[in-house]
Amino acid sequence: MRIVLLGDVGVLSNMIHIGDEAMFEEFVRQLRRRDAGVEIVSLSSNPAETRQRYGVEAIRNVDFAPSSFAVTGEALRTAQEDRMRRVLAAADGDDEALPTDDWAWAVIEAVRTADGVAVSGGGNMASIWPMHIFERATLAALAARFDKPFVVSGQTIGPELTGDDRDLVSRLLDSAKLVGLRETASLALVHELGVTGDRVTGTIDDASFLGAEAAGSSAAPASSDADDAEVEPTRPYCVVTLAAHVGGLDRDAFAEGMAKLLDRVAEEAGLEIVFFAHFAALGGGVADPAGSASSGSAPEAGDSLVHRRVIDRMTQPSRIEPTTDSIAAARFARGASLAVSSRYHPAIFAVSAGVPTVGIAVDDYTTVKLTGALGNFEQTGVLTASDVIDGSAVAGVLDVWSSADAIRSAWESRVDEIRAASDAWWDRVARALGL
Repeated sequence: MRIVLLGDVGVLSNMIHIGDEAMFEEFVRQLRRRDAGVEIVSLSSNPAETRQRYGVEAIRNVDFAPSSFAVTGEALRTAQEDRMRRVLAAADGDDEALPTDDWAWAVIEAVRTADGVAVSGGGNMASIWPMHIFERATLAALAARFDKPFVVSGQTIGPELTGDDRDLVSRLLDSAKLVGLRETASLALVHELGVTGDRVTGTIDDASFLGAEAAGSSAAPASSDADDAEVEPTRPYCVVTLAAHVGGLDRDAFAEGMAKLLDRVAEEAGLEIVFFAHFAALGGGVADPAGSASSGSAPEAGDSLVHRRVIDRMTQPSRIEPTTDSIAAARFARGASLAVSSRYHPAIFAVSAGVPTVGIAVDDYTTVKLTGALGNFEQTGVLTASDVIDGSAVAGVLDVWSSADAIRSAWESRVDEIRAASDAWWDRVARALGL
């Protein structure tokens, strides 16, 4: 069996996005658990890196990124529409639709010769990222042209979905044999689009249990040494991940508010504050901000820059855990006593292990995602960036901490049921793809 799998993977300029890699990795691992001989063809931004990381075949994605076009604004949208039209015309037999050296020919051939096509989990079918909608809509249309089963797993849809984007998403989902949606808000929106029936299913995030297989699991080996050597901190810790996006609020004010909040957590909960960047340079986020050659460290970038602004304002000690790979990130989050994050996957990894978790939402999009992430495991600790700035988040975080025993008890009462439902979902995915 040969499956073409699209996820937003491929480490570029040494910058890794842990969450995107995690969802793809778990999809691959789950297919391999059900068919050890399955061949995966990844569509990647950096095929060589993805090939090495996961032991899969990898080719360039079709690529609708704005940087690939020499226009902006409305002209960019027109160019993206034209590229989709030309790729599909090429698939229909028009040899002149694309230049002979266009990498989209390889995507067309991969889909034509595949047994199934899938999109791994993600949160980018929204009008704020039209390039991702075009990528997925084109792949769905190729699968339909070649009569290949098409599956979409673990998605957030919207909440902003307007105009032609709405039509593209509706058509691509309608062409799928199976659609997994990770929040009730996404499920409601998809039903509103007219995509209904048993094939549309509420799920949890694809990467919820990444690296948490039971003993004796037949999952594929992990992508790094994280499976063999797990970090064991010397004291209970609060893991913190903060993205640069704060919804248009003042970044310095947010950093000041987070510093005060985390100082209080350290003082009142007695937890070590540990920062773990999910979008960062590989190995980055360590103590040397410049990443000098003599230190052997990577320069701080992405989330690590936000973390540095907070650390510099804190009065309590803290430390930074270097960014390595998805399994290490998942296990570190699961080992925490408390998690505070404005990113999605740190929260996913934590709540799936019963860790009391606080999500810091910065806009409607992150509110939908974090509310869904926590709600799927019966947690409700979603606060806002404004709460952080005005200081009211301190009480909210400490309230979550004081409820730790109840949160853990609720998790223990439901986790087996949730894992069984997740296993059943992956069984359905495998069957839909013909495994």
